[in-house]
This record gives sequence, C-alpha cells and structure tokens, in this order.
Amino acid sequence: MAREHDEFFWISAINKATVVVEGRNGLFDEALLRLAAKGIDAVEKAGDADPAKRPASYIAYEPLLIAATNPEVTAIHAGRSSQDILSTMRIAIMRDRAMTFAESFDRVIAKILELARANLNTIVPNYTNGVAAQPTSYAHYLLGFAAPLLRDRARLEEYLSRYNISSMGAMVLNGTGWPLDRDGMAKALGFDRPVRNAFDATCEAPVDTALEFASIVGSVAIHLGSMVNDIMVQYAQPRPWILLAEGGENTYVSSAMPQKRNPGLMNNCRADCSDVVSEMNAVFMRVHNVVPGMTDGKSVAKNGRMPKAAVGMCERFLKVLNGLRINPARALEELNSDWTASQEIADRLMREHGLPFRIGHHMASRMVSYARANGLLPLNFPYAEIVRIYREEITEEFPEASPVFPMSEAEFRDALDPRKIVENRRTAGSARPSEVEAMIGEEEAALLALKSKLEAREGQVEKALEALDADFRRYL
Repeated sequence: MAREHDEFFWISAINKATVVVEGRNGLFDEALLRLAAKGIDAVEKAGDADPAKRPASYIAYEPLLIAATNPEVTAIHAGRSSQDILSTMRIAIMRDRAMTFAESFDRVIAKILELARANLNTIVPNYTNGVAAQPTSYAHYLLGFAAPLLRDRARLEEYLSRYNISSMGAMVLNGTGWPLDRDGMAKALGFDRPVRNAFDATCEAPVDTALEFASIVGSVAIHLGSMVNDIMVQYAQPRPWILLAEGGENTYVSSAMPQKRNPGLMNNCRADCSDVVSEMNAVFMRVHNVVPGMTDGKSVAKNGRMPKAAVGMCERFLKVLNGLRINPARALEELNSDWTASQEIADRLMREHGLPFRIGHHMASRMVSYARANGLLPLNFPYAEIVRIYREEITEEFPEASPVFPMSEAEFRDALDPRKIVENRRTAGSARPSEVEAMIGEEEAALLALKSKLEAREGQVEKALEALDADFRRYL
C-alpha cells in the first residue's frame, strides 16, 4: 500500500539523509551531526503535533531548525539549495501519488478482467458509428478496453521507473563544489539514481514528472469515459440489455417522472473523467511558453489535484463496474431484432461457395432492404425470399454464375445465428471463445506482473525510509 507524504515530511527526510550520508562519508564531525539530528527531530515532532508548524519550503523550514539549535546547524546546507531540495521533494510526492493511483487503477483493470471471464458466453451487439454492427461476446468487448488500459498501465510502470530519480546535489542548476554523495542521497530516499544532468535536475525533471503523469492519466480518463458513455447509450434504451443495480449511489428516481431511474453514478463518473482531462490540460498549460527554471509547472498543490482526481475517477468507475447487470437474453433478443448477422451471409457465400464477396455483399444488402420494408427479422425471414433475391442479384450483376442459391435452409438459418457467428470466428484476437479465454489469461498475467513491480517499488521506498530513520536515530 503506497503511503503519501507532504512537503514537510520530505524536507525532513532530505535533512535526515544529509546527516546520515555526510556522516558516513566523514564530511562533518560527530558534534555537528548530533546537533543537526537534535534540531531535525525537534522540528519534526513539533510539526507532527501542530499542522501549522509543517512548512512546505526549505526557506521556511530552516529558521525552525536554527531556533531548535543554533546557526551552526546551517552547515548541513553546504552543497544544497532550495532548488535541488524542492525538486527532489516534488518528484518524491508525485511518485507517492502515482503509486496510489496505480493501486486504484489496478483494481479497475482486475474487475474488467473478472467481468470478462464471467461473460465468455454472453453474446451482445457491437456498435460502430453509433449503429449496431456485429454480434460479439461481452467478454471480447471488455477485453477491447482492458487492452488499452493495460498499455496505459505499462506506461505508468515505465514512468515510475523513469522518474524514480533524485535531484539532490544538483545545487541550483549546475552542481556544487561540495562533494555531496549524490548516489548515496538518492538511495537513502528510496530513489534508483540521481538525475544525471544538474540543469535537468532542477529545471526540467520536476516539470516533466507532472507532464508525463498527466498524459498517462488523461489517456486513462479518455478510455474510461468512452466506456461509460457506451454503457449509457444502451442504458437509455426503452429495454436495455445492460443496467445498473438500482438504489444507493447507483441510480435515483426522478422527482417528477416516477418511471425514470437516472444513472447518477455513471453521470458522476463521466464528469470525473472530464475533470481528469481538464487537470491534464491544466498541467500542460501551466508550463506552456515558460522559460526554464520558473515555478509555474512545479506547484505541488496545483499538480496534486490531478492524481487526486484520477484516483477518485477510478474509485467511482469501479463502483460502476460492480453495479452492472447484464441481461444475456435481452441482448440476444436485440441482436435478433436487427440484421447484424447479414455480413456472415456474404462471408459464407464467398468462403464456402466461391461467390465474389462484393456480389454476396450486395445480395445480403438487398435481403436487409427487403426485410426492413416488410417488417421481417432474421428469425422469421422466409427462405423462399432469399432464394428469389439471390437469383435477382446473380442475374443482374454476375450472370456467369448459377442463379441457384447454394445454401440450404439449415445453412441459411445457421449463418443468421449470432451465437454461431461468434463461435465460428477464426482469426487471432477474434471473439471466438477459446481466443477470448486465451486473451483473458494473457492480460491477467500482464496485470499480475505490473502489480508485482509496483509492490516491489513501494517496498523499496518504504524500506529505504525505514533504514534512513534507523540510521538517523543513531545520532540522537
């Protein structure tokens, strides 16, 4: 479980690391190190007791340290500046919050995969351009969202690795003559390594860590918002095949229209997604057209709204997933009330009977036009009519072929069965049940690997901070 810490915590941690690392390297004598440790401990205890005594900048922190000891304590600031201290603090805070977001995000992906496994054989309509297009399994549909979300999650893991970096020792922006152990400081604070270039360490990296995280959560918000909107389109139908469990936060009854069950949870979740995209844009706009070294894009308070909004979005989206109620019979009924299976007729005529696809496509389109004009559906379309329509199509567009419809009535009915269409898919990545089950297993394994890396990273930070505290207390 990721722990989030404020600016005061990290300034104290940086001071503790300075005492421990400088002491280990013999840069200060024992008396000074003990004086500094005494002051840091006193300031930290005062801050724990009174939130008003938890300054968020080193400039405000140092006078408290001096008051708890004497001016000699300021020697520990040799080779440091507010620039590298605050840059390290900002990166650490964004790291904390990114790990918290990762935990919430992992729960969302896990739930989507759980729903997919539970709906392997649930056949539903798929839509393109807002219109029912083809039958598929609900599991395959869900995996269509799990895949991009896992890409976002992989980007998040790369981000956590790329930005697990410390700015300490960069001084203002081009290093220092004081031999501060940059690697030692980084390890003591749970980072993998120091930022290589000192200018980057204080001017660019603290901005980039917010920018890249913003782009990741913005992408997640777009994917989740798309899925919520897709659910709401179906929910709005007179007889939807997907609903939210009624009551609680999920739905509420209209104050005027007793038949209405407004999907409050989904409305709020959609708004959450929009808020995250707005926060993403705000992060980018704050650093747009700004020279290096300015503080515009580094604010912990402003940038902190973004991960908080992203966690809230994931938590609410998880509630949406938990509240979904799928009606497989109604979904199949909707499929059989339209002609989403018509392409299968053209496919089979080409695959099994050698008819050019476009001719078969035109014939199937004629069939649909006739059916809609006469109020016919796949389950009651007369076999004699498809025989007639086929003859007309061949005579007009492909007279060199036999005008005899080559499919038996049983074959024709089978081709219009949404369940059979899904079962007969052959390509990799298709909705064929065995292929969907394989993809679920692959994505579950991918998520498990990402969660393991996150747990290891959280453990690394926690262990480093515990070791730092233990080493620091030897000077008290």
